[in-house]
Amino acid sequence: MKEDLVLPAPRGTTAGQEREPLLDVSGLTKHFPVKGGFPVKRTIGQVQAVDGIDLTVGVGESFGLVGESGCGKSTTGRLITRLMEPTAGTITYRGQDITHASRKQLAPVRSEIQMIFQDPYSSLNPRQTVGKIISGPMEINGIDPAGGREKRVRELLEIVGLNPEHYNRFPHEFSGGQRQRIGVARALALEPKLIVADEPVSALDVSIQAQVVNLLQKVQQELGIAFVFIAHDLAIVRHFSQRVAVMYLGKVIEVGDRDSIYAHPRHPYTHALLSAVPEATVEDTPRERIRLAGDVPSPINPPSGCRFRTRCWKAQDKCASEVPPLVRIDGNHDGHLTACHFPEEPTIAARGHDVVMDPALAALEKSDED
Repeated sequence: MKEDLVLPAPRGTTAGQEREPLLDVSGLTKHFPVKGGFPVKRTIGQVQAVDGIDLTVGVGESFGLVGESGCGKSTTGRLITRLMEPTAGTITYRGQDITHASRKQLAPVRSEIQMIFQDPYSSLNPRQTVGKIISGPMEINGIDPAGGREKRVRELLEIVGLNPEHYNRFPHEFSGGQRQRIGVARALALEPKLIVADEPVSALDVSIQAQVVNLLQKVQQELGIAFVFIAHDLAIVRHFSQRVAVMYLGKVIEVGDRDSIYAHPRHPYTHALLSAVPEATVEDTPRERIRLAGDVPSPINPPSGCRFRTRCWKAQDKCASEVPPLVRIDGNHDGHLTACHFPEEPTIAARGHDVVMDPALAALEKSDED
């Protein structure tokens, strides 16, 4: 019989040193079977939601994961928290392999890895009071904090900017932003070392998104909690995350520190993403404009080689036959890795001509010029 996992205490970091790895993901893969046929349902294909990604998150680090809808970001978050069973690959948390750990083995890990869900309305039990929702994890894990659970819940409500007197209220009495704060308080109840935030503000009004992001940033900095922040809003990720990984169709195609990714991207897809970010301020130099054609290909039958090649303006025969490795390219900063055979120049400055991949849009713009 396997014994429970015994985890060492994290050492943290000191000045001039790299962060100690907290979470290490290698070759992580998740395929969902596609059933079909009559009268017997059989597997006729696989949805390749996540296909061999490598990630490392340090102690106390804020790590951003961005990409288009359907690229596998949320599935990656659920695999990391072991809410889903991976098809292949390894998940190592504080030096221990938890990839296929049993429920009993995961017990000491569950309290240290928490998740904040995207929808603040469906993630809270409408039949339970706020006090019950937040204290629930403590009851399940047999934790009795000093002064009692109710006192701790009231402290957590105050930490996330809610009135401790709301202890006996129900979720329907709160706004979306307040409900998400309740979700944050629940995630903090077990004093986790890693929180996976799956698009925590995308379902909220723009007017309160900044409040929730600032709250998460405050929690991350003051409590030293590592975050995997999943979002499609590049501006929010830039504000929150120290390192950023860009995903496309189940693959990580570029990863690096925030400034390197946003100012010196190398992968064409990252260039396209950044060119679509609206800028509220007037910059000294015009930014490049890239308009891609079509939608992301089906994850059931992704393109061979580089998965972005069907929408890429630099694609060549090599891109169809060879999968580009995620490696450091000459001129990249340390730790800035890119998966591209023909990388772009490390700048987001305007080009001589806009990249317009959509034939209809290109024809329309040409007619306007004529």
